[in-house]
Amino acid sequence: MRQVVVDGSPAAVTELFGGLRAALDGSGPPVVPVDPGVPVTGSEPAAGIALVVPTSGSTGDAKGVLLAASALRASATATHGRLGGPGRWLLALPARHIAGVQVLVRSILAGHDPALMDTSAGFRPHGFAEAASGVLVLGGPRYTALVPTQLARLVEAGGDGLRALRGFDAVLLGGAATPSALLERARAAGVRVVTTYGMTETAGGCVYDGVPLDGVRVRLGAGGVVEIAGPTLASGYWDRPFETEAAFAGGWFRTGDLGRLGSDGRLEVLGRVDDLINTGGVKVAATAVERVLAARPGVVEACVVGLPDPEWGQRVAAAVVGGSTVDDDDLRAAVRAELGAVAVPRVIRRVDRLPLRGPGKVDRAAVADLF
Repeated sequence: MRQVVVDGSPAAVTELFGGLRAALDGSGPPVVPVDPGVPVTGSEPAAGIALVVPTSGSTGDAKGVLLAASALRASATATHGRLGGPGRWLLALPARHIAGVQVLVRSILAGHDPALMDTSAGFRPHGFAEAASGVLVLGGPRYTALVPTQLARLVEAGGDGLRALRGFDAVLLGGAATPSALLERARAAGVRVVTTYGMTETAGGCVYDGVPLDGVRVRLGAGGVVEIAGPTLASGYWDRPFETEAAFAGGWFRTGDLGRLGSDGRLEVLGRVDDLINTGGVKVAATAVERVLAARPGVVEACVVGLPDPEWGQRVAAAVVGGSTVDDDDLRAAVRAELGAVAVPRVIRRVDRLPLRGPGKVDRAAVADLF
């Protein structure tokens, strides 16, 4: 087992890239990408495991996910098949999370070294443009992957970053829910966005624009929880046999996300079960409220959380980025009109940006602390 400290610098990513190549072809041990100063311990993974990735801990309890070389290859191959064939990739995501790792895996299978953006000091549109310039001058399909916060910054900034983004044949977007207004703005600006849904346990995104990748199966289990099966599924959790048995029962992974399947079979993710707010005995989906708020003029992002309330159990609160031309009463009226009075945020706070964790997901616990 080989631990690689990934700090966002090109040198660290290059080391990880080499380790992944060896792990995929069986000439090297399994690779474990870790944060600086956060080593991990555990037993030696079973034969066939190429990668161990700590989850971002959306429930506060991070776990190491065991991914076989076959699952990583299946995911990368299906992605290329959906996008239009193997191509050249720009890595603009942290490589210690599965979305970034998969950019490296796809590059290995495509036979190209990836272009690398130095993210050790954070994400900047100008830095993205500089990193993209090297891959955009080359032939063949050009791809990259982003989280919604990165896309929002590129669209807001315009200029060289947005021009570079338009040059990619596909921009995978995942890691968190994307406001529909942001998608519309990006696509109107000429960005070829492909929304993705997946997690570390599915070797990254496995549903693109609502449609499962080849070989991936999706169904709704008890309570409308999304369940996933197929060749991209992880082998389980590192040194957690009981949690593995519970989460991967019968070859299906229970995600913890609520979903809805349209008449055409497309999956719509409604939010996490954990994010439901129980106010006065009525359950409010935080994601649904966020979508209404983010659709208002000028609102860039919104995060909705439940705060303790002595009378109602929880009260709905919203942190909003942007929308300076829209007052709080307008925001509340929009929510009331679409979702009913019970979903209306009783508290609204304007913020410059939302706190993030992991690959770019909103840190809901940190948002709650803002109140």
